Amino acid sequence: MNQHVKNVTPETTDLSRRSFLVGTAATGLVLGYAGVPGVSEALAAPSNLEPSVWYAISPEGLVTVTCGKADMGQHIASTMAQIVCEELGAKWSDMRVQLASNDPKFNDPVLGAQITGGSWSTMMNFDAMSRAGAAGRIALAQGAATAMGVPASELVVRDSVISHPKSKKQMSFADVVKSGKATKTFTADELKAITLKTPDQYTMIGVSVPQLDIPSKTNGTAKYGIDVMLPGMAYGKVVTPPVRFGATVKSVDDSDAKKVPGFIKAVTIDDKTQTTSGWVVAVANTYANARKAADALKISYDGGPNAKLSSQSLLDEAKRLQGLDDSGQYFVKDGDPNAAFGSAAKVLEAEYTTNINIHAPMEPMNATAEFKGDILHIYSGNQFATRSGAIAAGAAGIDPKFVVMHQLWLGGGFGRRLDADMMVPAVQAAKAVGKPVKVIYSRENDMTMDFSRPLTYQKVKAGVDGDGKLVAISHDVVSAWPTQRWGIPDFLSPSVDKKGPLDSFTVNGSDFFYTVPNHYVRAIKNEMAHNATPSGQLRSVAPGWTFWAVESMIDEIAAATGKDPAQLRISLLDGAGKNDGGAQRLRNTLLAAMGLAGYGTKKLPKGEGMGVACVSSQERATASWTACVAHVAVAPSGEVTVKKLTVATDVGTQVHPDNIRAQVEGAALWGLSLAMYEKATLKDGGIEQTNFDSYTPLRMSQMPEVAVAVIANGEKATGVGEPAVTVVAPAIGNAIFNASGARVRALPITAEAVKANMKA
Repeated sequence: MNQHVKNVTPETTDLSRRSFLVGTAATGLVLGYAGVPGVSEALAAPSNLEPSVWYAISPEGLVTVTCGKADMGQHIASTMAQIVCEELGAKWSDMRVQLASNDPKFNDPVLGAQITGGSWSTMMNFDAMSRAGAAGRIALAQGAATAMGVPASELVVRDSVISHPKSKKQMSFADVVKSGKATKTFTADELKAITLKTPDQYTMIGVSVPQLDIPSKTNGTAKYGIDVMLPGMAYGKVVTPPVRFGATVKSVDDSDAKKVPGFIKAVTIDDKTQTTSGWVVAVANTYANARKAADALKISYDGGPNAKLSSQSLLDEAKRLQGLDDSGQYFVKDGDPNAAFGSAAKVLEAEYTTNINIHAPMEPMNATAEFKGDILHIYSGNQFATRSGAIAAGAAGIDPKFVVMHQLWLGGGFGRRLDADMMVPAVQAAKAVGKPVKVIYSRENDMTMDFSRPLTYQKVKAGVDGDGKLVAISHDVVSAWPTQRWGIPDFLSPSVDKKGPLDSFTVNGSDFFYTVPNHYVRAIKNEMAHNATPSGQLRSVAPGWTFWAVESMIDEIAAATGKDPAQLRISLLDGAGKNDGGAQRLRNTLLAAMGLAGYGTKKLPKGEGMGVACVSSQERATASWTACVAHVAVAPSGEVTVKKLTVATDVGTQVHPDNIRAQVEGAALWGLSLAMYEKATLKDGGIEQTNFDSYTPLRMSQMPEVAVAVIANGEKATGVGEPAVTVVAPAIGNAIFNASGARVRALPITAEAVKANMKA
C-alpha cells in the first residue's frame, strides 16, 4: 500500500519541541509556544516585539487571534478564533483576528511550515487551537483564584467572565490581565494532558456565529495585496514572453518607453530560482504609465526548447510514456492485477483525460517589495509563506532570514498563491530602481503565466469474475508533477516499488476505499508537460482527475455487469481490511446523497438521468467523505443541462455550519465549472486563452440547484474547501450516460462529445 507525505498527518499535534507559556505584557495577556530552553526567561520578560503565536488578550479584554493560515474568502481566520473561543470561554464579541507574518514561530504545528492548502487547516489545527484556548482559560482561572482568594476548581469561565458562584465574586478577563496574576506555564506534556470539551459540551463550536472578517471586507478597511501603498512607491507591469516557460530575453529596446511620462526603467528579470523565464518588468511612477511603458517596449526572445509544443504534443507524450512497461513508480501495488485479468470473465479498458485549467482568482497576482537596509519586505497575499520567502530571497540574492513577509487578505487563491512568481519581478525591480515597487499582473499575465492544473492522461483497466464481482484494477496516471517542482523532499512520497520518491499529489484518490483484491496504481511523470506547463495545485489537485477516472470506471463496470451503479459502490464499500472505518463513512455519505436526491425513486422524463459518485478527498490520510448525485437533461444535440447537484459530506466536527455549506456549495460549483466549461490549450509553447472571453468558467445563468447534506458526527474535523470539487464531474458524466447512453471520458464535457457517443 502507498505511503503518504510524512509531514502531513492530522492524527496528533507534535508539541514535543515546544512549551506553552502564559504571561502578561504591556499589551496584555499573551499566550503562545516558546522553545523549551529559556522558557523562564521569556516569561520573565515578555516583549511587545514578540507577540503571541496564537492569541493575545488586551487590558480591555479583547482577544486577538493570530491566524497562520491564508484567508482567501474561506473565513479560516474566523474559524481559528472560534475554536480558541470555545475552550477559552470568551465572549464572541470580544474576539478579533489578525494574519501572521512569516516569522518561523507561526509555522503550522503539524506541517512545520506556513502553508494553506489541501483542506488541511481546520483538521490539522483544531486540536492545537483548542489546547491553546483551554490553557488560557486555566491560566486566567488560576490568576482570578489568586486575586479573589478562592479555589480555582470552584470557578466558572463564561463570556469573558470568571465567576465564583459560592461567594458571588467575579472578575472579567480584562480584570485578570490588569492584575498581572495570570502567570501559569505549561510544559508540552501538561498541554497534551489538558482535557478538552466533548462535543456535547460545546457552546461555540457548531454555531454559525458572525464571521469576524466580514465587516472589514464590506466596509473597505480590509487590506489586500493590491491595496498596498508605500511612500515613494513605483509600479511595475510585467511583459511576459509568448512561451509559458523556457524562453529567454535576447534584447530590449526601451526607446519608445522612454517617451512615456514617469517611466523609470525596464528591468530584465534574472531569476536564479527558475520561477520565471524570459520576463521583463516596466517600472514607472503610476500603474497606468507602467502599462503604457510595457506596451511600448520592443523585446526579442529566444523561444527555448518548448516553443513548438502544443496540448496535443503533451497528450501524445503522455500516451507514449504510459505504453512503456518501465515508466513511473507504483503508488499502490496490492495483489496481482495482471494475473487476475488473465482469469477474469470480462475485462474493461478506458482512457480518461483532463485539459489544462487555470486558477484565475478575481484579485490578479501582485506583490510589493521594499528594501530597508539589509531587510527585504514583501507585501502580498500568499498561501505558502515558508517557500515564498525563500523564493523572494533567491530573487534578491540574500539569506531568507532577511525577508519579512507581510501577509494580506487574499482576493481568491484556490492554490494559485501557493506560488511566488509575482514576488520575483517586484523584488528585482525594487532592487534595480532603489525604491519600493508594486507589481500588478494584468489578467492576461495571470492567465498565460498561471501555474495551472496539468493536462492529464489516465488509462484504467478493470476485470470482473463470472459473478460480476470486481477483482482487479490497474490505473496509470500521467501528468506533470506540480509538488516535485517545489523541490521540497518532505512533500514527496516513497514509491511502493522503491524506485524513488513520487509526487503523491498527482495520484491521491486513486488509492480508494473500495475493496478490490488486486489493485495497481502507477504514477508517471510527463517531463515534457512538467517543463512546458509548470503546474501548480489547483483547488482539489489530483482527486479532481483521479476520481474522474475511478468513479467513471465504476459506472462502466456497473453497466457492463448489469448492476445499479450506486448498489455496486455500496457492495464495494464493505470496510474490509485497510478500508475499515473509511469505507463505512463513505457509504453513509452516498446513502445520504441518494436519499436527499430521491435517487432511484423518481421516474424521470426521457433524456434525463441521475448519476452518482462518492470520493474520499483530499488524501486517504486526510479524507473528507463526500458523495454527489447529479441530475441532468441531455438534448438530442448533445447539449447538457445540469439541473441539480445533491452533495452529502461527512465533516466529523462542524465548527461553523453556514460556512461549511457555503464552502461545499462553492466547491460543487467549481467542480461543475471544471466539468463542463473550463479549458485552456497550449499552442506554440504558450497558453492561448488570455481572458474570460476565451477561458469561460461557469456563469450565473448556468447555475443549477444545489442541495447540501452535512453529516456532523463528532469525529475529528475534516476539510470542506475542496472535496466537493472532485465528486461533481464523474457524477455528471455518469448521469449523462444514464440519460442518453453516451459515455464521455474527457473533461470538459462538450455537446459534440456527448452527441458522438450517443447510442443510435
